[in-house]
Amino acid sequence: EHVREAFAKARAFKPRLTRYERQQILLRTAELLARRKEEIARVITAESGLCWKDSLYEATRAYDVYSFAGQLCIKDDGETFACDISPNGKQRKIFTTRMPLMGVISAITPFNHPLNMVSHKIAPAIATNNRVVLKPTELTPLTALLLADVLYEAGLPPEMLSVVTGNPSTMGDAMITDPDADLITFTGSVRVGKHIAEKAGYRRIVLELGGNDPLIVMEDADLDKAADLAVQGATKNSGQRCTAVKRILVVQSVAEEFSRLVLAKAKTLKAGNPMDPETDVGTVINEQAAKTFERRVTDAVASGAVLLHGNNRQGALYPPTVVDHVPFDCELVREETFGPVIPIIRVSDDIGTVIKVSNSTAYGLSSGVCTNRLDYITRFINELDVGTVNVWEVPGYRIEMSPFGGIKDSGLGYKEGVAEAMKSFTN
Repeated sequence: EHVREAFAKARAFKPRLTRYERQQILLRTAELLARRKEEIARVITAESGLCWKDSLYEATRAYDVYSFAGQLCIKDDGETFACDISPNGKQRKIFTTRMPLMGVISAITPFNHPLNMVSHKIAPAIATNNRVVLKPTELTPLTALLLADVLYEAGLPPEMLSVVTGNPSTMGDAMITDPDADLITFTGSVRVGKHIAEKAGYRRIVLELGGNDPLIVMEDADLDKAADLAVQGATKNSGQRCTAVKRILVVQSVAEEFSRLVLAKAKTLKAGNPMDPETDVGTVINEQAAKTFERRVTDAVASGAVLLHGNNRQGALYPPTVVDHVPFDCELVREETFGPVIPIIRVSDDIGTVIKVSNSTAYGLSSGVCTNRLDYITRFINELDVGTVNVWEVPGYRIEMSPFGGIKDSGLGYKEGVAEAMKSFTN
């Protein structure tokens, strides 16, 4: 009933905000987020268990989202096409323009970035004069509600954004099938994404699903730098990023030295109280998730992997865990392990084999490659089945403007990021 009411109110309202008015709302939102970043970070940490450092960083990322959207929304988004380019043409020009959707955007967001993922749905919608009904995950709804207050304070007409909270078992399908929903934008699990695809019917869907992203370390790599990327990429945000380093593929000739460096760096990280500013890794979202990581690591060890550090869970606190000699097809690295595990897979010094192992999972979101050889880089760009290839960066590197999204079980090939989302949110 709440979902139906929210969509009906949104559909009945016709936004008439000028580009300047939209810009001002978005820039004021960015300023308010910057001013209140510590308050917002406390809420993120309190409801998610992410460490203070990560929550504070997320608040600054959301500032960028609204700032970029504000800058883009005053840009004319139309195109022109000359007609005198063929014998059939005339000396005329065709002009295009982009319009808001006729109906409402249904936005469904996950727990791992409770501010920034929501912002990536809402800011492009405001910039294009669209209305949104947002359902944040029931695991972290408080940050989304706080953000809605900030947006209203910045001048957003309340009819342009409703936040509905609750359990997906009672309201999830209503968010997908409401007659006033024109587009569904969802970030979350593959299972739910495929359910949405089946239920949505004649509606546009933008799905940003899971990832199983590799960091690939070749024989010419600066191993100290690569080890830094591996540890940070696997443990930031408690490893709960769709683009976290989920698998490290290192060639045999440098694997021993690389493994030693990774272990040393992982041991320096402090796991514990998420509110402590010195903590590097807070809790994961709940104890059940931590138990899953623990079981998968234990199973990998039973299959021949070697536990070097960690796997000593305390409730929902799962500290950084280093596992070497991981079989490439065990559950730990075949499925998406959404926590601070650092699994090292040793691969022969043949780039063809490296690419084959990298492509062996159902996912295709992002990747990072550590090499200076242009021939290797060219092959990785052409042959890795992923949405993004990062050279000398973690798979998760991006700015809030850049196109972002995956293929295979990671998504349908549509991109998010402020500029891309603004295109997909218009006719």
